[in-house]
Amino acid sequence: MKKIIYPLLLLVTLTFNLNFAVAAGDKPKTELTAEQRAELNRIISRVDEIKAMDKSKLTREEKKELRKELKEMKKKANSMSGGVYLSVGAIIIIILLLILIL
Repeated sequence: MKKIIYPLLLLVTLTFNLNFAVAAGDKPKTELTAEQRAELNRIISRVDEIKAMDKSKLTREEKKELRKELKEMKKKANSMSGGVYLSVGAIIIIILLLILIL
């Protein structure tokens, strides 16, 4: 039974992920407000500063703080574009619940 369910579940998961990737590319662009454009420009300039830094002289803690800052800026930039984001784990849980219910 497991030999049938696991490959089938993997196939369904990959199919859904590919469909979401194609659908995400088709969504229309939303216009940003002046405040959002200013924030986005600030994020872009900060990312450029971090890329230009000489990171070899930084301590481990400073590098960790930079990574954390970059992750937060990425989340802000993605949230400005709008939309709903589902992780792979959430998609798998939804599929499993649908299988159990149906």
